[in-house]
Amino acid sequence: MRNFEYARPDTEAEALEFLADHQGQTAVLAGGTDLMNLLRADLVQPKRVVDLKPISSLREITAMDGGVKIGALVTLTELARDPMLADYRSLIDVVDGVRAVQVQSAGTIGGDLCHLPNCWYFRNGYGLLGIDGAESLVSEGDNRYHAILGNQGPAKFVNASRFAPSAIAWNAKVRIIGPAPDQAEWVPLEYFYITPKTNGQGNTILKPGQLVSHVWLPDPGVLTSATYEVLQMQGLDWPLASASATLDIENGLVREARIVMGHVAPVPWVAQEAARFLLGNPVNDDTAGRAADMAVARATPLSMNEYKVQLARTAVKRAVLKAAGQWEGVNLP
Repeated sequence: MRNFEYARPDTEAEALEFLADHQGQTAVLAGGTDLMNLLRADLVQPKRVVDLKPISSLREITAMDGGVKIGALVTLTELARDPMLADYRSLIDVVDGVRAVQVQSAGTIGGDLCHLPNCWYFRNGYGLLGIDGAESLVSEGDNRYHAILGNQGPAKFVNASRFAPSAIAWNAKVRIIGPAPDQAEWVPLEYFYITPKTNGQGNTILKPGQLVSHVWLPDPGVLTSATYEVLQMQGLDWPLASASATLDIENGLVREARIVMGHVAPVPWVAQEAARFLLGNPVNDDTAGRAADMAVARATPLSMNEYKVQLARTAVKRAVLKAAGQWEGVNLP
């Protein structure tokens, strides 16, 4: 691990001042569950690490504009226990899937949304695109856990955020502050992520000196939601595929639907055709299965990950059925 300066600001404005120095060669410390690994592996080389934990405004859950504003430093445990979030079931499903108590108590929602890919080529120093010279290590090597959608370009990693699919299915927004102290903008989370074409682009729209301060979720109203994650093991394992669904069902028919898949593409994957199909239909084993088929119809698996197509299909079907309250008594694949 290389030497670096350590800063502990008390306010958001102070944090931006610390991030503005060193020409963008700074890093943000939230829960630290991933940053410490990146520092030890020399994958990030900041001149300064800015610890956000003393900033009280980033730890609050408050009402805003008819919805809920969540500070980026709110931990997974706090998410699960706060009564203001009880109706956002798909987010709670994600917390329930993280069986490691250490991650639940230290991990933050902001850190999860900004989590860098777990791709082993990236983690071994070959950049986000996993390229050695002109060779794509992902295309030619072990790609069991890589993208099956949105992988036609050089980026073949999967987005690592577990909360992004559920939050996007709720039409969440993120507040991005900086680089100037008076700059703040609310951005739909769906447009926060990008698929890079070069290693220098990153996988979000964040620029040097910026950070995510809050997440906003609209009023749940009559909407119901659920997340289903396909996990190989429990504990510290990451999903092989996941899906979140948010539904408005009236008189047995779907009036509104959003379906977002995770861990299948370089960005959280919005399954628009699958959601549109559900409109005007009842949710049952047949319609959920047909929606799941549509969600993976355009998959282009790599040489070793075709199995993920079926896992993604299963995640979509089960997320839709869970969101509709039909988890029991159906013919699950």
